[in-house]
Amino acid sequence: MNCIAVDDEKLVLDLVIDNIKQVPYLNLVKACRNAMEAIDVLQKEKIDLIFLDIQMPRLSGLQFIQTLQQPPMIIFITAYEQYALEGYNLNIVDYLLKPVSFERFLRACNKAKELYDLRNEKTSSPASSTKEATPDHIFVHVEYNLVKIVFSDILFIEGLKDYIKIYLVSVSKPVLTRMTMKAVEEKLPADKFIRTHKSFIVNADKIAVIKRDLIVIGNHEIAVSDFYKENLNRITNR
Repeated sequence: MNCIAVDDEKLVLDLVIDNIKQVPYLNLVKACRNAMEAIDVLQKEKIDLIFLDIQMPRLSGLQFIQTLQQPPMIIFITAYEQYALEGYNLNIVDYLLKPVSFERFLRACNKAKELYDLRNEKTSSPASSTKEATPDHIFVHVEYNLVKIVFSDILFIEGLKDYIKIYLVSVSKPVLTRMTMKAVEEKLPADKFIRTHKSFIVNADKIAVIKRDLIVIGNHEIAVSDFYKENLNRITNR
């Protein structure tokens, strides 16, 4: 992965450079002392990952990210823990507090590598050029981790404004992640999942009972709104 490091403190920047050189799948394109240098690099090179300080002169790390239309993956390395929530809302890969041990640095890099591989996933099958393999899972952000969600494990999904709760067979506590219902619906196989309400998507295979205005899945009763009732025909008419 091509990466850059951005920090106005030379000692910290040198340490990050040294850490990057010890990670075999990272290629350091440039070390930058401020955000303006980083912007110049991004205009000339394909960068997959940025190690970024927050408190910098002229343009902070948070302001820098917000200037980018399609930002690369970001790992914050900062002395200020109060920006963690704002960083999470910007979908960064990880948030490291100085001083950072190499073990913690490597864990953050491994998260980025996993996400990079997921985005660039290719099958080695010769038929892959003509027929793409159908995925059986998605990865979602939970705090600063990527969590694998297998479609067959999903009972139903509940929408909460900019967040969703994913209820699973395998665990009692739902998975909470920042994602819209529209975004997750686009990632789910349409032949398995149906929208029953603006706030609910259900796994058709898990439905036990269909009532007039409710669907029963396990111990849960899920609302069916008039607008989405037509979707139930996909189940009852099979």
